[in-house]
Amino acid sequence: MPPPLVCFDLDLTLVDSTPAVAAVLTSAARSLTLPVDVAAVVAGLGPALEDLLGAQLQPSQARRLARAYRDRYALEGPRHARTLPGAHAALRAVRTRHGAVMVVTGQRERTARAHLAHARLDVDAVAGSVWGPEKTEILRARGAFAYVGDHPADIAAAHAADVWAVGVTSGRHDAADLAAADAVLPSLTAFPNWWERVRPMPRRT
Repeated sequence: MPPPLVCFDLDLTLVDSTPAVAAVLTSAARSLTLPVDVAAVVAGLGPALEDLLGAQLQPSQARRLARAYRDRYALEGPRHARTLPGAHAALRAVRTRHGAVMVVTGQRERTARAHLAHARLDVDAVAGSVWGPEKTEILRARGAFAYVGDHPADIAAAHAADVWAVGVTSGRHDAADLAAADAVLPSLTAFPNWWERVRPMPRRT
């Protein structure tokens, strides 16, 4: 049998990149001398950056700023991000029981790897720029055992792939929002105990 593969979302699950987004967007906007309410953009994170910036700028300006932001993010952003409590312990717990670890994230692979390197989070593989149903496809194709994330869409993706869905309330969603998960944890600090209990059990059906 291959080692069990546990997949994790990145942002607001393993790391909090909100400070990084704010810092890089501020830097990029200043370099282009474009007036942007960075706090408003950060508060609305989720839609495409161009759409968020489009509420404040002309379309051409929004595209230019989004491009400048992405060009510099991998180099400037990770040092501003915060590694979330329990992240290292969670990955260590998987490996202690001979499991493998993969990150499946909406962030581009380059920026995801930059965050992981800066946080010294060692994973076996990264799938970037994947959202919603695309996450399901990755989980299914890789034969994942579980997917851990902070968003209801992460839970839906795990269930659609017929793998364990683990929610963590380290993001913007509370336990009620993540109630469809097989387990809801207050943070990754609780993951090792969950992993110890569930590892001998078969996958959810």
